[in-house]
Amino acid sequence: MGFPGTWMTESESVIYRVVPKCACSTIGQILYYSDHGRFYDGDIHDADEGLHKWAQEASQPVISRAVTERSAPAFTCVRNPYTRILSSFFDKICGVQRNGKRYRGNLVPMIMQKYGVETGGPDGQAEFDQIRSFRRFLLFARDTIRWKKPMEPDIHWSAVSGHVGTFIANGGRYDHIFWTERFAEGMQTVLDTIETPHPVDLAAIPRFNESAAHGPERAHPVEDYFDDLSMHLVYEIYHRDFELFKYDFENPANKMPVGEIDLDEVHAKLGD
Repeated sequence: MGFPGTWMTESESVIYRVVPKCACSTIGQILYYSDHGRFYDGDIHDADEGLHKWAQEASQPVISRAVTERSAPAFTCVRNPYTRILSSFFDKICGVQRNGKRYRGNLVPMIMQKYGVETGGPDGQAEFDQIRSFRRFLLFARDTIRWKKPMEPDIHWSAVSGHVGTFIANGGRYDHIFWTERFAEGMQTVLDTIETPHPVDLAAIPRFNESAAHGPERAHPVEDYFDDLSMHLVYEIYHRDFELFKYDFENPANKMPVGEIDLDEVHAKLGD
């Protein structure tokens, strides 16, 4: 199976397992900058030069060798399940993508019809009941993950532990896992352990939130979107994320971690 979702600098200074909706655009640009002294002009996910990516066939043997020989440190970044699934809803379901179309073609019309989800009109900017529609979307997300119906789960709302785990199960090992919510601290720890062709001043790096303008603004605090049933569904889908990455299931208003990530525990539980 190899190492899907894995990127590496061309200088082979560091390996990164991409997790969607977890600061991946900013991290990718930092890695690109560390090799080239400039940012990629566009969405880093579209870059087909300047970074090794598993999706590029020529990069696969280079990444495989670096991972299996552990010749470069490997890291990833995780995020609170409550804010991540909310972000996925506003970006991918309500938002118009950068190509001017809805995400995945008929996906949005299908969940509007089958689940009664509203999305804010053709451009995602009209008034609608965000809380009601999000809770209906959450049912859809649960159905895709639990039963793979009416479609396979999408990478943007499948569990973080699933993304993180494929790297481990196929023979990789992480040196660092940090939280999106403490991004500067975590990313600096990674940068402090590697040598790069170009130094990175993290304080001067902009945040590349490629999904920021896609959808409507969130109109309510995070906790307002999650009633008792919604919390139950979130736990059903993401219980491993809460457990392994030390997030607070009991309080959706608290996006910050409540403990330290135990790398040995992560490897033991996701290495099956």
